[in-house]
Amino acid sequence: MPLTPGAHRPTSTGSHGLGTWQAVGITLAVLVAANLAIHRWTGLPGLVTAVVAGVLLLGVLRAAGGTWADAGLAPGTLARGARWAMALIALVAVVYLVGALLPVTRTLFEDRRYADLSGGELMIRVLVLVPVGTVLLEEIAFRGVLYGLVLRARGTVWATTVSSLLFGLWHVLPSLHLATAKPALTTVFGNSATGAALAVLGAVLFTAAAGVLLCELRRRSGSLLAPMGLHWAVNALGYLVGYVLR
Repeated sequence: MPLTPGAHRPTSTGSHGLGTWQAVGITLAVLVAANLAIHRWTGLPGLVTAVVAGVLLLGVLRAAGGTWADAGLAPGTLARGARWAMALIALVAVVYLVGALLPVTRTLFEDRRYADLSGGELMIRVLVLVPVGTVLLEEIAFRGVLYGLVLRARGTVWATTVSSLLFGLWHVLPSLHLATAKPALTTVFGNSATGAALAVLGAVLFTAAAGVLLCELRRRSGSLLAPMGLHWAVNALGYLVGYVLR
C-alpha cells in the first residue's frame, strides 16, 4: 500500500531486512568508527573514509527498507533543493562579507591554522575536502540516514532531536584545539584545560543548534541539497574569508 504524506513506515522490515532501530545502531557504529578514523587520518585517506562511510550508511538505510526520499535525495526534489542551496550560499556570502568588513566582527574570522595555508591548499579545502570530506558524509549521515530512519519511527520532533544531538557530539574531536586555534575564543576561554573543555562544550551546543536548523531546511525543502548548500557555504566561505584576512 502506498504511503500517504506524513504517514510513518513500520519500524521493522521483517526477517529479510533490518529493523529501524537496528539500522540506527549500525549507523551509530559506522559514525563512531568514521569519526575516529577521520580525526586520525588527513588528506586522501580521510577523504576516502568519508566517502566509504557515506556509501555504507546509504546501504544501511536501504537494508532497513528506506528509499531515496527517506534520505532526502528523491529525484523529484533535487531541483527545489538546488534552488534553496543557491539562495542559502548567496545569503552566507553576504553575511560573511559584511562581517569581514566590520572591525567589530572581523576578528571572528581569524584562525591561526590559516597562517601557513597556500592558495592551492585553500582551493583543495574549499572544492574537495569540505564538500566531499565533510558536507557529503555529515549530511548523508545526520540529515539523510539518521533523520530518515527516526522520522519514520517517531516523527519530525524525534528525528530532529536525535539527529541534532548526535551532530553536536560528532564535533567533539574536531573541537579539541579550538580554543587555542582561534584568537577570538582564546580571549574568552584562555589556554587552560578547563577553558579547552568549555570551548568543546560550546562547540557541541552550537553545532547541535545548527543541526536543528539544517534539519528544518531538509524538512521544508524536502531535499538534502538545501542543508548541504548551507553547510558548504558556512565552512568553505569561512576558510576563504579567514585566508584573505590572515
